[in-house]
Amino acid sequence: MSYALTAILISVTLFLVMLASVDIGRRVGTRHAARDPEKWSAGLGTVEGAVFGLMGLLVAFTFSGAASRFDTRRHLIVEETNDIGTAYLRLDLLPPGAQPVLRDLFRRYLDSRLETYRKLPDIAAAAEELSKSVRLQNEIWTQSVSACSAASPQCTMLLLPALNAMIDITTTRTMAAQMHPASIIFVLLFGLAVASALLAGYGMAQSQERSWLHMCAFALTIALAVYVILDIEYPRLGLIRVDDFDQGLVDLRNSIN
Repeated sequence: MSYALTAILISVTLFLVMLASVDIGRRVGTRHAARDPEKWSAGLGTVEGAVFGLMGLLVAFTFSGAASRFDTRRHLIVEETNDIGTAYLRLDLLPPGAQPVLRDLFRRYLDSRLETYRKLPDIAAAAEELSKSVRLQNEIWTQSVSACSAASPQCTMLLLPALNAMIDITTTRTMAAQMHPASIIFVLLFGLAVASALLAGYGMAQSQERSWLHMCAFALTIALAVYVILDIEYPRLGLIRVDDFDQGLVDLRNSIN
C-alpha cells in the first residue's frame, strides 16, 4: 500500500473515531445532565480549555516542524545542485588529459543521484542506488586527487574542497530525509484529538438534538490537519512533494551532456 493511501486511511479513520467519540461524549453528558441537572457541567470549562489548548499547541508545533523540514529538504536540493555544478566547473583546472574521465564520472554520478530519489517509495531500490552514488563519489575523489598531484597548487585548493562539499551534501540530504518526529508525538496527537472529541460531545449535551454540522466540521478539521502534517512530513511519498525542485539537477545534467 502506498504511503499516500496510508495517510488518507489514517485520516479517515481518525475522522470516524472522532465522530463516534463526539457522539459517545454527548450520550454520557446527556445521562449526567439527567441525573444532576445543576452540576453536571461543573468544571467542564477548565478541563476543556486545558485539553483543547494542549491539542492546539501540539498541532501547531507538529505542523510547524513538518513545514520547516519540508523547506529544508527543498533548500538542500538547491544546495546540492550548486555544489555539483561548482565542482564540475572546477574540473577545468585539471590537466586536459585528466578531464574527460572525470566529466564522464560526473555525468554518471548525476544520473545516479536523480535515480536515487526517483526510485522512492521503493526504499530498497533507492538504498541500492545510493550505494552506487557513494561508489562513484569515491572514484571521483580518487581520480581527482591523482590528477591534482600533477596540476597546480590552485587546483588542489579549489577543486578538492568543492568535491568535499559535493560529497558532504549527499550525507546531509540522506539524514534530512530520515529526520521525523518520534512516533509518540503522533500517538499523543491522535489521543488528544479523541479526548477533545469526547469533551466536545459532552459539552453538546446541553442541546436537545445532535448538530451533525458541528460534529462533522470539528472532526473533519482535525482530521485534515493531521493528514497535511503526515503528508508534508514525507514529501517523497505522499501527495505534497518536493519533486519539482529536482528540476535543478535535471537541468544541470542536461547542461553537461
